Amino acid sequence: MKKKPSSRERIVGSALSLFAEQGITAATTKHIAEKAEVNEVTLFRQFGSKQGLLLAVLQEAPIAEKMQAALTEIAGANEPLKAYSSAGLELLGQVPELVRSLIGESGQLPLENQQALGKALQQANQQTVSYLQSAQHTFPGLPVNAGAKLLNAMILGHAVMGFSGDGYGLWEKETDFLQTLAVLMSPQAGALALRPNEAVKDLSADVVRSLFQKAKKIGPQEYALMYVAFGAGLRTEELVGLLRSHSLSSKTQHLLTVVGTYPRQVPLNRWIMGNRYGNYNKNPLTQWLRSRQDEQPEVFISDMGEPLDVAGIGAMWEKIVSDVEGTTAAIDIFQAKQTWCVELLIKGISPDNLSILSGQEIEELEPYTRRAKEKSALEQALSIDQKG
Repeated sequence: MKKKPSSRERIVGSALSLFAEQGITAATTKHIAEKAEVNEVTLFRQFGSKQGLLLAVLQEAPIAEKMQAALTEIAGANEPLKAYSSAGLELLGQVPELVRSLIGESGQLPLENQQALGKALQQANQQTVSYLQSAQHTFPGLPVNAGAKLLNAMILGHAVMGFSGDGYGLWEKETDFLQTLAVLMSPQAGALALRPNEAVKDLSADVVRSLFQKAKKIGPQEYALMYVAFGAGLRTEELVGLLRSHSLSSKTQHLLTVVGTYPRQVPLNRWIMGNRYGNYNKNPLTQWLRSRQDEQPEVFISDMGEPLDVAGIGAMWEKIVSDVEGTTAAIDIFQAKQTWCVELLIKGISPDNLSILSGQEIEELEPYTRRAKEKSALEQALSIDQKG
């Protein structure tokens, strides 16, 4: 026999329903109590005030469960980003007035309510991150957590404008918005961010050498991270997904199998910016893996032996690059991939072959090709000057 909901559960459920239909201001405590089949005194005795009831709704209503159910339903979709955006708009559309009220009145809410709202948004964003990771969706040059926040902000903004009327005529159909958002947030959109040549921030040989030296002093895992980042040009998300079994070394080559949005094999270079780091069978990565006593399949792990996520990889990177000799600006992990691309092009690899190895379209590589030509031209000019 199903247990009858308690008076508290009925009040919270009724409040959520009326807040969603009428908004926080319009929904009165009297109507909420009537819907919950309790008297108004009981409501105030349990929650103190309307704001106290709103806090309980934010903390206790099964909003996260509804979102998880929606994400489970779209798992395995052929177009995961479009499916997620559509599901998000549908969920928000079930509580339009509540969304409008929370957005419009957030600055007037008590601090405790603001904190509860922030926590709910963080939880929703983490669910988004988990969904994107399971769908193997990446944002080139952008951590998946940041990409998830940006995606949710755009979905929320579109929903609020829709609740306010006709969306001010910005989108003729919702499908137009979904398609545009899917294109904008697709992995291939990374090419747009690299159109200006200034966006290519490859590092000098001296800086790279300093980074390797500092990483080696910190520990074998940090040394391995530096080696893989500059020796194979993997994205952060690809570093997260790298398994021990993906490292294939022999006397004549060392290959990494990359899974995710751009599955491929990439050679792990011994020579990086003029310095050699071991051989195919003995290098920073193989030495790190051989030193391990755990059974965790992932290459990069925490001190507790758990697989590192994007944030964990980022934290390890920051520990290495902070206060490195010869640098003034912050060094982003994506610059390792940029440096790898430019170096391979200077050494003679064709854009077609680099496209295969990097998992990027040839058009995305145009800024790197120009940068490689610039560096080669500078080197030639300096060489001529030395001859007098």
